This record gives sequence, structure tokens and C-alpha cells, in this order.
Amino acid sequence: MRVAIAIDSFKGSLTTFEAGKAAADGIRRVYPDAEIDICPLADGGEGTVSAIVGALDGKFQRITASDPLGRPIECEYGIVKDGSVAVIEMSAAAGLPLLSIGERDPMRTTTFGVGEMIADAISLGCRRFIIGIGGSATNDGGIGMLSALGFEFVDKNGEKVSPSAEGIESLHAVSAVNAIKELGDCEFMIACDVKNPLCGENGCSAVFAPQKGADESAVKKLDLLMHKYAEVTRSLIPDADADMPGAGAAGGLGFAFASYLGGRLCSGIELVIKETDMEKKLAMADITVTGEGRLDGQTGMGKAPMGVARAAKKHGGMVIALAGSVRDDARAVNTGDGIDAFFPIVPSPCSLEWAMEPANAALNLANTAEQAFRLIRASQQLKL
Repeated sequence: MRVAIAIDSFKGSLTTFEAGKAAADGIRRVYPDAEIDICPLADGGEGTVSAIVGALDGKFQRITASDPLGRPIECEYGIVKDGSVAVIEMSAAAGLPLLSIGERDPMRTTTFGVGEMIADAISLGCRRFIIGIGGSATNDGGIGMLSALGFEFVDKNGEKVSPSAEGIESLHAVSAVNAIKELGDCEFMIACDVKNPLCGENGCSAVFAPQKGADESAVKKLDLLMHKYAEVTRSLIPDADADMPGAGAAGGLGFAFASYLGGRLCSGIELVIKETDMEKKLAMADITVTGEGRLDGQTGMGKAPMGVARAAKKHGGMVIALAGSVRDDARAVNTGDGIDAFFPIVPSPCSLEWAMEPANAALNLANTAEQAFRLIRASQQLKL
């Protein structure tokens, strides 16, 4: 028997690697000679760098960059495929968890540190970029990132504005004259599952800025600033599309990548599957095991386990999922191109703290995988 294991991290408990190993341990109790491929999994959010670097035997690059408020911070990104590809999570430099609740202010926060990571990777020879843009603390339309890459955002006097939403108030023009020349040779693949436009009632300011610290008044102001930013951008890039699905991702960072850098916005899980060559392993597997910390109705709407299931189903394999917890609406994943069966791993009533203790979670995952595969073996013996 050949098994592919692609389980998303159980956040706060097990990494994708640890979850995969635990499931493999349980499977081998039943099928000691099984050929098992553990495929690190992520969907473009937290853990994407680790998953892709691990899958492709890459390395981590650690640098000092700017945090969302411009303070120095140590962050890292990945380099894979003989140094030609950089894998970056924007949240490493501009993520919401980097700020205390009292520091959250999307008028002032900046993506400048994201640009610093990209610039560093370019200096090392990277020309292809895989970038996850989830978890941002920003609403600057990406002008911080672009400023770090040499684009100049200036006021009526030709003075550079602050690389934040605040700076857009006095923004008059944009110049690409001093942008890093190598950007023209770079390809940007952006893991983005958000479909919001840049502006309006479904735009980045209205939908996401409140969780980043904006009150009602600030939300309205931010949206007006994004409208202005889009207009100024079109004076340099006439076909810049503020209404494009995903333009509002990460406080407008999606718009910046697409408009200024020719970035392609892609499904996070589909991008990870492609870049790690996971589908080759799924195609060879008799059974694919996927899962995540909580399986629910949202899983069926494009989250990582469903992406794995759909890829595996193209090749006719069976797909089962293991989850830390399961909600009633999780049955939505039991579709023809989805998950054949799922199993919660917690064996009895317990506290959340106990269930999330890594040692307990790993044991429960292994035990549940064992029982699922015992059922599979029994079914095979009965020729059901």
C-alpha cells in the first residue's frame, strides 16, 4: 500500500511535519511495509515558508527588517530551488501578531519590511517569488513595500510621503525611475484566497481594517485614501485595476503586487501543491490522508484539506481526513471530489488545553490513524 499524508498544521499544537509523522506512526501499526510520503502542507498563510522549504530541502535566510511600525525586527524567509526562488510570508515583517492591541493603527502601519525582504532576496539572486499575504496589520495599499523597492511616492513638492496610509493623504505622484532594476526580471506568485476589491463596502478598509485597530471614522477615511491611491496609481499604470478580486488582500497589498510588479494572485493551496510537486505523490497514492485542527463547513470552501482532496481525487485515490475537532457542518466536505470520510482524533471529553498539548495531540492522531486503517484493512479482507 502507498499512502500520501498532507495534513495542515494543528495551530498551537502540531506543525504539518509533526502531524504527518504522527499519522504515519499510526498507519505503520497496521501496514508496517506501507510506502508513506509525508507532504508538508500550508495554504499560503502561517507555515507556508516552513512547508515549502521543508518539502524542497531549501534553507532559511534571516535578516533585520522593519516591523509594521518601522521598528527593527528579526525575520526570516525561505530560499529553494538552487537559490532562484524566495518564499516569503508578509506577516513575518508586517503581521498583526507583531503588535500589541494598543499599537494597532492601520493609518500608521506599513509593509516596508516586506519590501526589505524582497530586496534582500533579489540581492542574493532570487528572481521568482512565492509570497503569502495573510495576517497583515496594514492598510497601506502596499506603498510601504513598494517604497522599500525603490518606487517613490511624493507630494506636490516632490517630497517623499510616509510609507503608510497616512502618507497617502498628501500623495500626488508616483515614480518608478529608481525602482530596483532587477524587478523587471522577477516573477511574483501571490498566495491569496481573499477576493475583496481595494475600495468600497467590500474593500480592504471596510472589511478588514476594524480588526487591525480602525474605528468607524478611520475606516471611512482609509477607504477614501485607497480610492485616491488607485487614482494616482492609474496615472503611472493606466490598467491598474482596483476592482480586481484580491486587490484588497492584506490591506491593498494584492493591488500593489498586481499593478506595480505584475504579480499573479493564486489560490494558496493550489500554489503550494504545485510548487512542492505534491500532486505527483498524490497521484501515486492508494490513499491520501489530510486534515487540520478543526474541520467544518469552511473547509469545503477551499481550505487546505479540500485542496488536497480535490487534487488526489483527480487520480482516483481514497481520501480520509483527521481533525482535532469536527463541527456538524463538516459534512460539506463529503462531496464527490472531496473527502470520503473524516475522523475527529479526541477520544473522550477533555479540556482544550489537554487536547492541544503536542504530545497528547500526536498520540491521539496516531491512534485515530491506526483505527481508520484497521477499518480499511478489514474492508479489503472482506472485499467490500
